[in-house]
Amino acid sequence: MAGQDLVTRLQKKFGGGVVGANTDAVDPWIEVAPESLVAVCEFLKAEPDLQFDMLNCISGVDYCEPDAKKAAKVDWKPHMEVVYHLSSIAKKHTLVVKVMLPRWKNDEAGQLPEVPRVVNVWRAAEWHEREVYDLSGVWFAGNPDMRRILCPEDWVGHPLRRDYEFPLEYHGIRGR
Repeated sequence: MAGQDLVTRLQKKFGGGVVGANTDAVDPWIEVAPESLVAVCEFLKAEPDLQFDMLNCISGVDYCEPDAKKAAKVDWKPHMEVVYHLSSIAKKHTLVVKVMLPRWKNDEAGQLPEVPRVVNVWRAAEWHEREVYDLSGVWFAGNPDMRRILCPEDWVGHPLRRDYEFPLEYHGIRGR
């Protein structure tokens, strides 16, 4: 299915749930509102002409510039993106689905932004969601096993956040 045709089809079905798209990108993508994520993903997987049956990965991207001088020059507001790379084995096509979130839930520092889980759509999402939670600090509401996967359970913070400060010491072991 051609890129713009898919976007038009999704916008017709989900209305404002499909926020944006770029079908001319190297990896064509659609942006979906968090509350529409699960429904859109179920549709992308179930539709016979789409069959996005494989979740390749989920990534967390922190759009934050901690340097005040550099931050004044950027043309975006600080936010988080959760990025889903999908493939159809049978149809041999790919798609990227993006969800934009505030850096902090309710603009309250330390309160992790939330997005619904897609574990019920693609079982492999469980581990990917845990990795994004652990490293980027995004909470996947409803994930049956939302705990750290790479950092120790008692680790403080999320290392891939742009404003993360690496601890000087961990359990008596000095870092850098």
